Amino acid sequence: MGRHCNIRNIGILAHVDAGKTTITENMLFESGSIKSLGNVDRGTSHTDFLDVERERGISVKAASASFNWNECKINLIDTPGHADFFSEVERTISAIDSAILVVSAVEGVQAQTEALWKVLNSAKKPIIIFINKIDRIGSDVSKVISQIQKHLSKDIIPLQSVLGEGEVGPSIKSMYNEHDFIKLIEFLADRDDEVLKRYVNEDFNTISYEYIKNKLIYSTKSCNVYPIFFGSALKNIGVKELLDAIVEYLPEPKVNYEENGDVNNFSGIVYKVEYGDPLGKASHVRVFNGSVGVRDIVVNQDNMKEDKVTRIKKISNVKYIDSERLSAGDIGVVYGLNSAGVGNIVGSLGSEVFKSKIATPVLRVRVYPKDESRYLELISALNILNDEDPTLDFEWANEDREANISIMGTIQIEVLTSIFKSRFNLDVYFGEAAVIYKEAPIKAGEGFVSYTMPKPCWAVLRFIIEPGKAGSGVTYESKAKADDILPRYQKQVEKAIPNALKQGLYGWEVTDIKITLIGGEYHVMHTHAPDFTVATPMGIMDGLSNVGTKLLEPILSFRITAPDDMAGRILSDITQMRGSYENPIIQNGNINVEGTIPAATSLDYSVRLASMSGGRGVLTTSFLGYKECALELGKEHKRIGVNPLDKAKYILYARNALASE
Repeated sequence: MGRHCNIRNIGILAHVDAGKTTITENMLFESGSIKSLGNVDRGTSHTDFLDVERERGISVKAASASFNWNECKINLIDTPGHADFFSEVERTISAIDSAILVVSAVEGVQAQTEALWKVLNSAKKPIIIFINKIDRIGSDVSKVISQIQKHLSKDIIPLQSVLGEGEVGPSIKSMYNEHDFIKLIEFLADRDDEVLKRYVNEDFNTISYEYIKNKLIYSTKSCNVYPIFFGSALKNIGVKELLDAIVEYLPEPKVNYEENGDVNNFSGIVYKVEYGDPLGKASHVRVFNGSVGVRDIVVNQDNMKEDKVTRIKKISNVKYIDSERLSAGDIGVVYGLNSAGVGNIVGSLGSEVFKSKIATPVLRVRVYPKDESRYLELISALNILNDEDPTLDFEWANEDREANISIMGTIQIEVLTSIFKSRFNLDVYFGEAAVIYKEAPIKAGEGFVSYTMPKPCWAVLRFIIEPGKAGSGVTYESKAKADDILPRYQKQVEKAIPNALKQGLYGWEVTDIKITLIGGEYHVMHTHAPDFTVATPMGIMDGLSNVGTKLLEPILSFRITAPDDMAGRILSDITQMRGSYENPIIQNGNINVEGTIPAATSLDYSVRLASMSGGRGVLTTSFLGYKECALELGKEHKRIGVNPLDKAKYILYARNALASE
């Protein structure tokens, strides 16, 4: 039996500077949750908490707020807009049921807008599009709608019209009126057989405003239609109408109930982790089913560890307040989940949870403390930051005293520098950012290892190594018989695979690979579980050396807007950077060109473009994927630790490591 759950869990997403945080401020104000409006430029917005956010006027971390509108509780998560913090956005998407995608009426659809649309669609999240800044000079609603149709979806429908666009006081008008209503009918008639039948038969008496609106609501919640609303967050135009639309058009949480009305077993996802709270590690949790209370024992499905809940807080307006429980549909903070990491499922596995892998760091950089005596403090800080954001992929090379992290872009370096100072009182500097290449197997072959000396040890493994499809990542399966390798030992192999692939023949992470364990051997007396952890990297590297690997480089999709007299220079630059482009569009004195380009050749091009265009040229990029490149283009990556191909030395190295754990 279903039961009403009058909650909306939504995310607000946009390309940087589209105005989403200002929209959030106005929502909070209109709902009575805050008494005065904050301002992004002045660093007073209520959802920007970090010093660096207030200083730079950009969101770095996802921030939650909760308020009531039309007797509905709205849990809103304001997400970062800059591409360098896209991983934070992806993690948030697992916690929301729907989204507001903000598009500037001046800048239109940008690269990050497309990236956000892609991840929202792959997660099957209903979306309302809000075109902001209709009061700005240069606002062009018609052009932006055309861009949305071209780059995002053709299944969009404006539910308002704009009057006085680009003026100081524009206004909006609902399309549910006698003059515009036919446009809504015709739109739905192309997508709904029932509406089409009534329209063709001219049965207009049955096509009421309410009928069409209910059809649009259903289609929106089903991700078949994407309504568009308009406004100006700065002038607080269209915000009330947007709030109404959130309640009407976006879905309530999907909650499973038993026939007696009790909620099924608790399940939730940890979408954000924060340290520094006096109460300890704060795990931000979205509850899908059941409920969780203080003193409950919760199982982490990712590592099967148990944690005891010590405290719970719910978001109320822009503050967190103590609560005894979180129930299905709720978003809150749970303390005591010490084993939980970002993206972990807690409770039962009763719900399908979206986990995206689109956010891929393309740069690797070394971090140094300015005071070399504070390396231990640096490592401690990096471990905390890595727990909060696993995409940092922090590695410490003890032999060389090197701390390395992965980043999305150079803006992230500036933000991290500020965070180290404000949170950890650490002055740091960064080395030169280098592009992260990857490796992939060239052909199919076998890998073999016999780890039987020096005793006591015994682990024999045989793998099939095969190329995977582009973008497939790592696929692993075991076809080994339980009599040959006990299931618990096979589990050790599976756990060791990710680490074994971190460094391939050239020192880069291996991807687009299929690994099949086809056989092996253990010894009743001599085998210990860690033997298979030691043996796995040797078997995998043996396989890679047999099949060979090719080098892959990160590719970005780009969009350039610049004065049209620069067309020749820009197209030449793209070619020189080994990029490719579609036919440029010359319009209103500007050239607009889209295409793909290697990350390695374009790291500084946004700065160069801005310089040679007097600030009028803009480059926006988003990660597209990895593509094969010539070996000479990517430097061989310095290996951390001992190469498993040097079997004797690696065994000594691994044993020492195991002994020290």
